Amino acid sequence: MNKLDKLLTENQLDLKTMIVFRKAERKIRALEHRAIKENKLTPTQFAVLETLYSKGDLRIQDLIDKMLATSGNMTVVIKNMVRDGLIFRTCDPHDRRSFLVGLTEQGRAKVEEILPDHIRSVNAALAVLDSQDKEDLIRILKKFKNLS
Repeated sequence: MNKLDKLLTENQLDLKTMIVFRKAERKIRALEHRAIKENKLTPTQFAVLETLYSKGDLRIQDLIDKMLATSGNMTVVIKNMVRDGLIFRTCDPHDRRSFLVGLTEQGRAKVEEILPDHIRSVNAALAVLDSQDKEDLIRILKKFKNLS
């Protein structure tokens, strides 16, 4: 048995776990994004709307941190969403070097329109799990939070 075959054999359970995890994540993401795509938004645009809806106005860096996004991509997303009238951007009154972003009335109406369908999609994706399974999955997935 060569080194690669030995490595594959010794790590078969880890590799299988990762494959099953990725397949499940892909299926869940597809269901979750259905309502978003039907409303002609990207997942990132919806995440911006949903985050601002739940957290209120945020500094751009705080929004990026909460969404675990990159600043390069977010710059374009925010610019386009301001252009489309979904969010506003203004100077932070507490720090003139920073900008705040928040929902416009049009953005609030859009997220309130999409959120019920989005929640139903999430429910459908997780319907294969009972409450205990969901609690167990949360507990297991939290073990990954300190990986670097």
